[in-house]
Amino acid sequence: MTPPLQARFPHLPARVQLVEVSPRDGLQNIAQAIPTSTKVELIERLADAGLTRIEAAAFVSPRWVPQMADGAAVLQGLRPRPGVRYPVLVPNLKGFDTALEAGATEVAIFTAASEEFSRRNTNASIRESLKRLAPVAAAAQALEIPVRGYVSCVAGCPYQGEVTPETVAAVAGELLELGCYEISLGDTIGVGTPGSILPMLEACARRVPLSRLAGHYHDTRGMAVTNIYASLEFGLSTFDTAVAGLGGCPYAPGAAGNVATEDVLYLLQGLGVDTGVDMAKLLAAGQFITAQLGRESASRVARSQASGVPACQ
Repeated sequence: MTPPLQARFPHLPARVQLVEVSPRDGLQNIAQAIPTSTKVELIERLADAGLTRIEAAAFVSPRWVPQMADGAAVLQGLRPRPGVRYPVLVPNLKGFDTALEAGATEVAIFTAASEEFSRRNTNASIRESLKRLAPVAAAAQALEIPVRGYVSCVAGCPYQGEVTPETVAAVAGELLELGCYEISLGDTIGVGTPGSILPMLEACARRVPLSRLAGHYHDTRGMAVTNIYASLEFGLSTFDTAVAGLGGCPYAPGAAGNVATEDVLYLLQGLGVDTGVDMAKLLAAGQFITAQLGRESASRVARSQASGVPACQ
């Protein structure tokens, strides 16, 4: 008799939290104007599919990220749902104040593990960026608003190349000390393999409890799902994903973008890991947004379904 899946994969978590980032990280670099109503409907469809943490917007300068200029309207267009959270990205105290005025109840802050990337992305060194984020974290804590932290370039940088695990761990530790409840580790340009991701996780887990770490792996070289499986075996149980594989890093030409939520869900379902997400509704959400954008989904699962290839689980 075939043993139960959990007996066959004893190191895997019984449940995984998927953090959906397509409305923010997935859409922010798209040049075509996307109506606010489309963004709101995408988020509502994702919530209908069972996703409970959906990054809804970014309160950044519209001059630099025009796609996110309607963040307040997006938040105000969403209907409250018990148990569903809509965090927003804020780069500084001004962005935090604007997000609060729009009704944000959770925020995310970001820095990098690469000095060169940090300077080009935020015009500040890592130390300067953390100093800039400190008052944001303090203001959020005073108001009991949860803060999530992002670290970019955890597996490599398009400018300086190698990024050491120890550097990533040090930055993650700094974000923990600022009060972040969770730190998302981003392979921003998708260069990681298990050979680089696992040493990075080991180093970070010595500074930050594993339960407070998340994986954010881009699929530029087709390694994201492989890296997620390796991270699952290491004990990680939270991952950032984007429906239809939307997004990508502007510093990695041709990058495939964020790992597709559909593909990660397919992996987890095949392993018997619970997420609370409905595949049919998730696929429908991906079909909706790709139709609105006039592009094909980057999700392999979505493409196989569209071509009539049966699932073999």
